[in-house]
Formats: sequence, structure tokens, C-alpha cells
Amino acid sequence: MDVREALKKRKSTRAFLDKEVTKKKVVAVLEAARHSPSGVNTQPWQVAVVSGDAKTRLQERIETAFRNGEKPRMDFQYYPLKWSEPYKSRRFECGILLYETLGIKRQEKERRLEQWIANYRSFEAPVALFFFMDPSLETGSFMDYGMFMQSIMLAAVEEGLATCPQAALGEFPEIVKEILGYPSDSILLGGMALGYEDTEALVNSYRTPRLPVESFTRFYE
Repeated sequence: MDVREALKKRKSTRAFLDKEVTKKKVVAVLEAARHSPSGVNTQPWQVAVVSGDAKTRLQERIETAFRNGEKPRMDFQYYPLKWSEPYKSRRFECGILLYETLGIKRQEKERRLEQWIANYRSFEAPVALFFFMDPSLETGSFMDYGMFMQSIMLAAVEEGLATCPQAALGEFPEIVKEILGYPSDSILLGGMALGYEDTEALVNSYRTPRLPVESFTRFYE
């Protein structure tokens, strides 16, 4: 599989098979991703691979916190506090595509809520990756981490695996750090669902659109 094919095949998968992902497979993905670039070779990534009983305990704690009304509080501001165009419309379109695919109507608040809570279970993927970073690092390392996570997703495609990068897995950092034993001052960037795609699941049948090159590119000669 070449890079172009992997880029086009990768998507945010939200339904997975009940099929084990072996440690060997996970290591193979991380072995490839470790070659990602980073400023002055800082290699800021710290990865927690969570599965089995550990994953069940962690996701139950997060889901319980959310259902009990605890407010999500990430270690950093991921989204803008006030949305502007064209990003506001793109965000809206992304949500509409998901709910329309699943036949969830605007007034069905309970179904919408349950679909959101599925994030905290990594959509039942057998493996959830959590990404941590040292608090002494700055914005450049966030950029480095993005390249690292993209490398994971592309390597996963080559291994026959599916992924979904998830900011939602970083919404309750205190719980995650407590259960996984990471320092309280470390930065939890988010996580990623990892497993085998359920190709029969309706939620995996849609794709979000991408802009044509000419709409975001300027050439200077």
C-alpha cells in the first residue's frame, strides 16, 4: 500500500469488530510512527496503550463522571471559544452528516447524547491510545504530536486496522492520569480508538468532504 492510498483509505471509524488487536500489531504501528519528525528531535510523545479490563475500568469512570454532570475540562483549549466562518459551517456539516447517517433527528436529544457518550468508550474499539506530553513543552510540540498521530493512523491502515482520533478522550484528564498513573501536571492531548472496522455498521458508511487543493493554496512564482 502506498502513502496516497493510505491517506485516502484512512477515516474516522466509529464502530469496531469485537476482535482482539494483538500487542504485536500495536507495536508494529508504533514502530513505524516513531520515525515521525519533531522539532530538534524532541520526540515529545508518551503513549498509553489501554485494552481489556483496564480499558473497561477507565471508560466506566469517565462515562460515570459525564453522566453525573461533571464538566469536561481538557488540559488545553482545543476548539475556539467562539466559532467563525467558514469553520462554524464545516463543524455543523460534520455533525449533520453523522446524525443523518444514523437517522437521529434534531429533537431526539437522548439518542444524540448516547451517540456522544460512545466517544468515551472509544466506540467499543478493543484498544484506546492516550497521548501525553511533558508540561514543559510548548506549542511546537503540539504540531509534532499531530504528525506522530497521523503516522499512527497511516501505519494502522497498512496493518489492516482502523482508527478514530478523539479529543473527547482528553476531556477528563484527572481521571485518566489517576487511573493510568501519569503525573498530574502532564498534558493529556487526547486519544485514539484502534481496532478492526465493522464494515457493516451504518455509522461507518459516510465520509466527510474535503476541500479541493485550489481552495486553500496560493502559488507564488
